[in-house]
Amino acid sequence: MNDWLQRIAELGEEAKAGILGAPLEKRLLMLAKQLDVSLEEAKRWLAEVSSLELLEAFDLCDKPEECLPMPIIHEYHCLPIKSTEASFDLISAWPLDESTLSWIRVTCGFVPKCFLGDSELIYRVIRDKFGLGAESFLSGGEEDIKSAEEAIEEDEDAVIIKFVNEVLRQALEDRATDVHFEPQKKLLQVRYRIDGVLVPVKLPQNLHFYQAAIISRLKIMARLNISEKRRPQDGRITFQLGTESVDIRVSTLPTAYGESVSLRLLDQGSAPLTLEDLYLSPKEYQRIEYAIRKPHGILLVTGPTGSGKSTTLGACVRKIRCPELRIITVEDPIEYEIAGINQVQVQSDIGMTFANALRSILRQDPDVIMVGEIRDQETADIAIRASITGHLVLSTLHTNDAAGAVTRLLDMGLEPFLLASSLEVVIAQRLVRKLCPHCARPTSSSLEEIEKFLGALDIDPSELRYREQILEPVGCDLCRRLGYRGRIGVYEILKMSDAVHDAIIHNQPAREIRKVAMQEGMLTLQQSAWNQVKQGRTSLPVIMELASDAEL
Repeated sequence: MNDWLQRIAELGEEAKAGILGAPLEKRLLMLAKQLDVSLEEAKRWLAEVSSLELLEAFDLCDKPEECLPMPIIHEYHCLPIKSTEASFDLISAWPLDESTLSWIRVTCGFVPKCFLGDSELIYRVIRDKFGLGAESFLSGGEEDIKSAEEAIEEDEDAVIIKFVNEVLRQALEDRATDVHFEPQKKLLQVRYRIDGVLVPVKLPQNLHFYQAAIISRLKIMARLNISEKRRPQDGRITFQLGTESVDIRVSTLPTAYGESVSLRLLDQGSAPLTLEDLYLSPKEYQRIEYAIRKPHGILLVTGPTGSGKSTTLGACVRKIRCPELRIITVEDPIEYEIAGINQVQVQSDIGMTFANALRSILRQDPDVIMVGEIRDQETADIAIRASITGHLVLSTLHTNDAAGAVTRLLDMGLEPFLLASSLEVVIAQRLVRKLCPHCARPTSSSLEEIEKFLGALDIDPSELRYREQILEPVGCDLCRRLGYRGRIGVYEILKMSDAVHDAIIHNQPAREIRKVAMQEGMLTLQQSAWNQVKQGRTSLPVIMELASDAEL
């Protein structure tokens, strides 16, 4: 028995079985648990007992698949490094046993010098080099491929099922909000949307042979009709990843080269955000909390699709939720369940629209009503009248800025005096990419360049005094070399006042309402974003993207 196996056996038979029986990527975690140490300490302990040098970084040889058989690379998470014409070294995430080394000796003619490396780094290199799920598609062409139905019926561990599960697992690890399967000519493209940006996924070269089977697998998981390929379909998948349950909304769309499938990932196990988690300034927080504590009135959140409006509304509802309040929501769809409140799903095919649901809700003696979206005059009229008659109404609207929400509602046909009497707060918001805290560094931009940024954003040049606090993205393994990790909100909060009330009554255009609100202390989206730059949370180029998006 190898010395390292003997040392693991000394931990006890149950511990040994648990460690060696776990998948390779989980073994170090199990070892750290048994030793009651950190992962880094467990890694050093393993290197010591196995007499292997621990490498924090390494250079992959040019053609690893020619040095080592692909099944060994994928099954044992090992890679050939420092290759020469006659030999190469080997790095693995876990010490290789005698049988594996014998297999390598028979295949290569010698046993390479072995090193120990970080399991996550090795997995990432394998994924980036050969493509996600490459171990499932090591060889084969079109003639070797079975239909998805046959593969699923014959073997629950079919390569198609493994590949789809791997794509979803990796999407969740990368914090993707959407996954897109996009058929192209002789190519199946998969892209993740991470922090609002689409990121292509490296895939095996022969994956397009399996395109029909992969799409069929997704449709079966979503309980869709796999024989219907000419019309769009919508469905849902509940994906179980360990103890986590992920709700996935599925949408199919026929295209020139096959069906495109889009998945929206809703992690039900993630902690819901509160108002305190939204990176609001003290003044912004105070304005919102004051509005949602009132017994009546309407609070609107505006912005484009994917700007976090539902998240903000959910945080507001959680803030005021208590046994003394009856809260009812009407949503399309219900994305996240909130304990202690009544949530209603819109079903337009049976006449259960926002307007009809809202009428019924008003007969249910609610204190607070959350309307997922104001889409038409009928819904807007009911919501405004409900806010005037003693209900607090929270809703969303699609406009570029806060003042635009007022003119949008007036264009729907609402009376100015009704709107001015009921409106409490309008929140325009966007999501901007957050700098990776592990690799961000002080900006290298000159004073002149920063001054140009500020001028383009209409920000006071005196703000140049904060230059030392400005950071810029770099990129590291933790952020997939993007320089950003996660997103934060920036807000433009229009609070009702006498001056704003008068502007609405006199049917002033949005730009005039905006000027009045700014004179009374409203921060624009750019100013709010600049405050996040000063705190080292985002970068100047991101603010420029925001200004272009908001057309400000």
